[in-house]
Amino acid sequence: MRPKWEYGAEVRVLRDLRNDGSFPGQPTGALLVPRGSLGFVRDIGTFLQDQVIYAVHFLDTNRVVGCRETELQAAAEPWVMGRFEPRERVAARLALGSQGRVLVERGEVGEVARVIAGGGGAIYYVSFPGRRLLQVPEDALDALGSEEAA
Repeated sequence: MRPKWEYGAEVRVLRDLRNDGSFPGQPTGALLVPRGSLGFVRDIGTFLQDQVIYAVHFLDTNRVVGCRETELQAAAEPWVMGRFEPRERVAARLALGSQGRVLVERGEVGEVARVIAGGGGAIYYVSFPGRRLLQVPEDALDALGSEEAA
């Protein structure tokens, strides 16, 4: 398990970082750092011996927050502020298919695994239960209402 970034590397956070109860002085669930914010790796550690955790200093908020590798990308990589973020549940706005076969019916719910910059906006890798990971454009996805997301 080798770290992807070194001390001092400039990184961008890919999703809103909220207090999970480990950040003192802020209520659980409070927004600590908004997605898209830039910071610098200040320290590198591990959690449960199988996850690399980066202590990232976000200068705009003057906070040092622990981040998993999947929550970060290099600051120099292209980034698009999409509507959805990793681990958010979404619904297929239309039937999704490949080579003439329908793989996901309209309205099926999946979870965003990864967001990447696309030519005309964000592209999402979405995991639909019982299916492989699908690459889906933003306009083919809908947000879930709060009662559906629960």
